[in-house]
Order: sequence, then structure tokens, then C-alpha cells
Amino acid sequence: MVPVVFIHGIRLSGAAWSEQLGLLGHPAKAIDLPGHGSRRGERFTLDGAVDAVAGAIDEPALVVGHSLGGYVATAAAARHPESVAGLVVAGSTYLPGKTLDVLFGLAHRLLTRLPDRGEGLSRRQFRTALPPKLAEAVIGGGIATEVIPDVADALCRFDVLAVLATYPGPTWLINGSRDHFRRHERSFLDACADGRLVTVPNAGHYLPMARGREFAQLVLDAARVTGQGRHGVALVSA
Repeated sequence: MVPVVFIHGIRLSGAAWSEQLGLLGHPAKAIDLPGHGSRRGERFTLDGAVDAVAGAIDEPALVVGHSLGGYVATAAAARHPESVAGLVVAGSTYLPGKTLDVLFGLAHRLLTRLPDRGEGLSRRQFRTALPPKLAEAVIGGGIATEVIPDVADALCRFDVLAVLATYPGPTWLINGSRDHFRRHERSFLDACADGRLVTVPNAGHYLPMARGREFAQLVLDAARVTGQGRHGVALVSA
């Protein structure tokens, strides 16, 4: 099987994948994107994020991204197809644009108006949504609310379907059935050169973290197929 590189979602860090790294039993690593985790204080740009992914790949790998990480993974796969043997995009099949920009802007304003800039609210959110050990790891990795405007600006200008269409390798689009970011999943599937759509019943946006064992198995299956070079299309729906 090919190695795996994990890319986290907005405001989080590589710590979001700590459970996955323990479950896989397979060569894998998780990176911090610019502006997040160990790289807080840096300016987030999509080019910088792609460079971070490319710098983490030692040999052709399965690149797995969740939420923001899914858009970054797509950009990295298109720019470095020789390094990305396979692509897993989780919770990232919503077309970015003005609507998403407005939502991100509203969330940022609401959080930063709080006395602690939303830190307490964010901690409660993750402690409610995630298994206790992973929630503490996510909190310990830092919650970079300040990065939201830069991320929103980058995604608003990102033509994700056009970029995805240029990647020739196998792509898995994985969504929870209750994830609001699955809205345009069929358009994403149509854009894939070699795609499959997997929908996990009764799961939400935090599927990779909240349902870690199930997601780890999906990643292992994708790594196995990618390593064998057998890319038949499979469609699983709720």
C-alpha cells in the first residue's frame, strides 16, 4: 500500500488526525497548514498550503484532506500528480464562492466579538462533537480562528471543479449523509477523471474524527486500491 498524508480542516492542525495515525498501522503523517498548528502566525495562502503538502511527500502517496484540507488536497493533486497516487476528499464537495465567503465572514465576526475570541465556544464544540481523547488533542493543537478571513479569500477564488478535472488519478469523495458540505457532490464526481462517491449514513461534517474507525477503514481501502493500481469506480450511497 502507498503511504498516506493527512490534511486537516480550517482552524485545526495535524493533531486532528492523531487517532487516524494510531489506527492505520500503516506509514502515514499529518501536516500543519500555514496559519495553523505549529505554523500559526503565518499567512494562509493556497499556494503555501500546496507547498506544505508537496514538502511532506517522500514518495507517491494517498493524500487525504478533510474540509479545508480537501480543497488543499485537490489543488496539490492537480499541481503534483506525479506525487499524489490517489486522492481522498472528505467533507469538501461544496462549491466555494460568495455564499461560503459570507458564511465564513459571519462566523469570524461572531467568534472574534467574544471576550476570548471564541476559544471557549470552540472548545465546547469539539468536546461535544468528538471522542474525549481526540477532542483534547485537537484543542491542544490550537484553534486558529484568526485564519478564517485568509482561508475564505483563498477558497472564494479557487475554481475547484476545473482544478479537480485536471487530476488523472483515482479520487474518493467521502461525505457523511448529514454533512452540509456535500451539497455539490455530484458535480464533483462528474469532474473526476476516475472518481467514486462514498456516503456514510448518519454521519456529519466531522466524520473523519467522530467516526474514526470507519474512516480509517475507508482510507486503508483507498490506499490498498491505489497501491495495486486498480481504479474501478464504486458508488456507495446512504
